[in-house]
Amino acid sequence: MAQDSGNRTLISHAQLRRGRGKAIYWTLLAVVVVVFTLVFLGPLYWMVTGALKSGQEIAQTPPTLWPKDPQPQNYVDAWHNLDLAKLLFNTFYYAAGAVAFQLVLDTAAAYSLSKLRPVLGNVILGLMLTTLMIPAMVLIVPQYVTVIDLPILHLNLLDSPFAIWLPLVANAFNIFLLKRFFDSIPEDLMAAALMDGATPLRTLWSIILPMSRPILGVVSIFAVTAVWKDFLWPKLVMPHPETRTVSVGIYAFSGGTPMNVVVAASVIAAIPTVIVFLIFQRNIMSGLTTGSLKG
Repeated sequence: MAQDSGNRTLISHAQLRRGRGKAIYWTLLAVVVVVFTLVFLGPLYWMVTGALKSGQEIAQTPPTLWPKDPQPQNYVDAWHNLDLAKLLFNTFYYAAGAVAFQLVLDTAAAYSLSKLRPVLGNVILGLMLTTLMIPAMVLIVPQYVTVIDLPILHLNLLDSPFAIWLPLVANAFNIFLLKRFFDSIPEDLMAAALMDGATPLRTLWSIILPMSRPILGVVSIFAVTAVWKDFLWPKLVMPHPETRTVSVGIYAFSGGTPMNVVVAASVIAAIPTVIVFLIFQRNIMSGLTTGSLKG
């Protein structure tokens, strides 16, 4: 009886074992999977195939499902005409810095809230989480005012990588994610380290961080994708052509560039994030689920 209640689903096993119920279930499942696959993969398919079309074919209505005369030269033109090597290097540099800052500062904040438990720590965490309810567009103006005249230091950070790095450091979602993972680490390990004379910093470095590689991988991937896909903020704080990210650079050069070449540039720009996901997809799943169970 306990086993049946533990495996209870929306449709009972008895209904699934019947001929008609089983057919309906698998039919609905197949339809849902196919529909969602088309919804998610459809734009990617159009982008990849559109990059191989001529300028006239990509603009025609109705669109063709496959290019009549594939033109791989579009990728070569996009790489040279839009200076994608420089744009990709800039974006990778900003993403690497964002990862470094978030891993150091967000991890320290989550560790202090989870294991050191300062006074009013729950209040501070609650205030952090309330910022997730604020639309990102509302924060654009105060962040921009802060960047052009950094308080106390009175520095202008336009065209500086710190203009991208510093706003990304204060990431309430990543801090909460890390804290939940740290909460799942047994307190016995902390007590044993304390008895051995380890300082809180030593405990973080020798015990917590080695056990937290999955969640640290998730935070790193989130930081990379946040920089890679962002458009509005880099466009505001990186106005000089030499400091642009790949998304801003493609938009800036797209005015006098054929649409098929712009689409080819978008495909090239998307490849690094797809590779990162394929390499670290196991880390994403394990990191998001490990901290959900305590003990």
